[in-house]
Amino acid sequence: MSDEAHDNPNVLVLPPLLLLATIAAGVILDWLVPIGVLPTLPAVPRMVVGAILFVLGASAPVSARQAFMKAGTNIRPDMPTTALISSGLFAHNRNPIYQGASIALLGLALILASDWILVLMVPALVVLHYGVVLREERYLEVKFGEAYRRYKAAVPRYGWKF
Repeated sequence: MSDEAHDNPNVLVLPPLLLLATIAAGVILDWLVPIGVLPTLPAVPRMVVGAILFVLGASAPVSARQAFMKAGTNIRPDMPTTALISSGLFAHNRNPIYQGASIALLGLALILASDWILVLMVPALVVLHYGVVLREERYLEVKFGEAYRRYKAAVPRYGWKF
């Protein structure tokens, strides 16, 4: 195999597939084995909060995608990274795409009154952390060395640097 074939973090699962699987499984389980907690909340406030979280969360991946395009690097974690992005959202958080998608997923769970999406977010986030984020970090440290180590020391993995 060529070096290019190995020039990626070898993530366990592509994050959009994990997100879609969480949504699909949550909706199916809500139909088959409803828990019934979120549907008891007042619909309008639940849906308004959900919509706000969804829009705010979804805006992060959109903005981050623009940063990847501007830097001329791949956004897909199964392809080589050619540039280290440390500006824009990435100056405040090392994983704005995943954090934003998680917030959007929370919003979607509220909009759909899907208890199971909330429940399934827990194992999905564990898989995301261990199967994607940590693998990406190891890859970026090998690929970019000291520049990535400085970035990692200055910017939180999760949360927000003000």
